[in-house]
Amino acid sequence: MAGRFDRLVSSALALACFAGAAVADEAPPVPEIRPGVLKGYLQKEAVPDSAALLPPPPAMGSAAEALDQDVARASFAFQDTDRWRLAAMDAELRFPEAAGAFSCALGAPISEEVEPRLTEMLRRVMTDAGSATFAAKDKYRHARPFMLDGQPICTPDKEQQLRAQGSYPSGHTSIGWAWALVLAEASPDESGAILARGRAFGESRIVCNVHWESDVIEGRFIGAATVARLHAEPEFLADLAAGKAELEAARAKHLPPQRDCAFEAKALAESAPQWP
Repeated sequence: MAGRFDRLVSSALALACFAGAAVADEAPPVPEIRPGVLKGYLQKEAVPDSAALLPPPPAMGSAAEALDQDVARASFAFQDTDRWRLAAMDAELRFPEAAGAFSCALGAPISEEVEPRLTEMLRRVMTDAGSATFAAKDKYRHARPFMLDGQPICTPDKEQQLRAQGSYPSGHTSIGWAWALVLAEASPDESGAILARGRAFGESRIVCNVHWESDVIEGRFIGAATVARLHAEPEFLADLAAGKAELEAARAKHLPPQRDCAFEAKALAESAPQWP
């Protein structure tokens, strides 16, 4: 009897130690750097320096500046269309609303309930890709299109905030392109649709009349630079692998996207002036 009791006590102690180790191994929650915004993966010194990486924005009177102006004028035709409304939706970077931007391209929902690691990864990548644009924005303080052309923007409630921020490069585009790149890795079979949506996400900033084409082009560059640097971070790579598994599980359950994919497809397919 004593031997059996000793074995039971030993087993109980072993289980307690195992449970304690499991709790100890759980990653602490990722802190917020401000309400609703998670800390990124990269330390401050590891964030790509956009002021060092990018050339100056197009100079007034240059051919590049004239092209920016031509593209901006051509975009006026989108006002009050479905593409204009989609651009307003793409402007929303708060979660959970922002999580749906790529759900149609993925053919699956993106939510904290279904893919907690994937959603957390996207929120942290947003912080890193957005932060990477700050140095050039602060250095050049480039004026936005609506500040010069007097035309409306698709998010009028954000106008005062946008006036206080430099236009070059586009932070939304950097974030959207970084999201597209990491989601294309997490779901390679849908990579074509994901990357096309990432391109459209940046173009929404032109449609919205808040960024020049040059802002969007260089925003993609900074987003790509950020993702390249993230691949040296083991924590990011672990979350990417976990997010891929979560997406596969969501597809196995045939869970639908949370966005109106018919509306999105119609908006993206709308005829428009040929941009120069």
